[in-house]
Amino acid sequence: MEANAPHGLLRAFAELKDPRVNRTKRHSLTDILGIAICATICGADGWTQVAKFGRCKLKWFRTFLDLPNGIPSHDTFGRVFAALDPAAFEACFMKWVSDLATASAGRLIAIDGKTIRRSLDAAGSKAAVHMVNAWCAANHMALGQLATDAKSNEITAVMALLEMLDLKDAVVSLDAMHCQKQTAEKIVEKEADYLIAVKDNQPTLRQDIQLFFDDAIEQDWDGMPRVEHEQVDSGHDRLEVRRLWASNQVDWLQQQGHKWAGLKGIVCVESERTTFADGKTAKTRRYYITSLDPQTVGAEHLLAYVRGHWSIENTLHWSLDVTFREDASRVRKDHGPENLAAMRRMALGLLKRTQPKTRSGRRVAIKRRRLIAGQNDAYLLNVITGE
Repeated sequence: MEANAPHGLLRAFAELKDPRVNRTKRHSLTDILGIAICATICGADGWTQVAKFGRCKLKWFRTFLDLPNGIPSHDTFGRVFAALDPAAFEACFMKWVSDLATASAGRLIAIDGKTIRRSLDAAGSKAAVHMVNAWCAANHMALGQLATDAKSNEITAVMALLEMLDLKDAVVSLDAMHCQKQTAEKIVEKEADYLIAVKDNQPTLRQDIQLFFDDAIEQDWDGMPRVEHEQVDSGHDRLEVRRLWASNQVDWLQQQGHKWAGLKGIVCVESERTTFADGKTAKTRRYYITSLDPQTVGAEHLLAYVRGHWSIENTLHWSLDVTFREDASRVRKDHGPENLAAMRRMALGLLKRTQPKTRSGRRVAIKRRRLIAGQNDAYLLNVITGE
């Protein structure tokens, strides 16, 4: 057995309860999990591919797995993952992540939801699974996820996810759906800060903040304390100028009934985009509330947090759709979609931590890393041991 075999990863799932009865167990749960995680890293998108990958790598798997009855069939993989308790599987996943992720003060944790479109089972009257993810931009890792039956239940799922996560000293960013007083209160209770978008689901709050910034910007702030920062980007046939203004003058909001836990600042981000092809310019403004004091944090860091929130879309969700083909997955039975989604996020986190060696020294895309892992046992071992 190899000295650096991936027992650390498998030990994280040692307490996971096996849903099968003893008389039906021809394969250990550890063996099934180990094969499935490795296969997902290397490009398998369903249980048939997982089983085929296991058979192709049987000799290598025997170096650290028992496999008394060889590789399980695709039906066995499907039945086990359909029956596994997703909450327990997620708890093990989060335990594993906590050992890998570095908890640093001020780290951004972005929370957002994503629907697995092909998980819709019309024949079985089962809605598509909607996953709520927590993404740490600094570690490039999904810290946790919870499944909901519909997007309307996302608020409840976010509250549960916040309860599960270690948020101490982090900054939690959320979109306007989660501009809820109980959400802000929970984040402050967990000793973290929040940055939450404000839109029309909080119409009075949005209108008051918008009027404040419209008047202040028009009057060039007239001596009012604030922080501001401008950032210019060009490319893809366009020029984009982002301007951020933030103020810690929030007492008037509290006096008007906007009582939010820990509220210390309001933020306005203006995006001015000019396309070179037609010379047209479009300007939009977005608004946020935050428990961070703008005078202490600074405008540049606030803009980095605002932009960093979209890394959950541009990095996590994009990779899951394009590289892992999550939206095309046809796994639908019982808890299979949620558990397979957890393994995809696990695989993505492992792959992002391990850069394969190349002659040019250039960064290798995640899609190619999956191919290399499937062809190179040494690199696959490095991925699953985190070395």
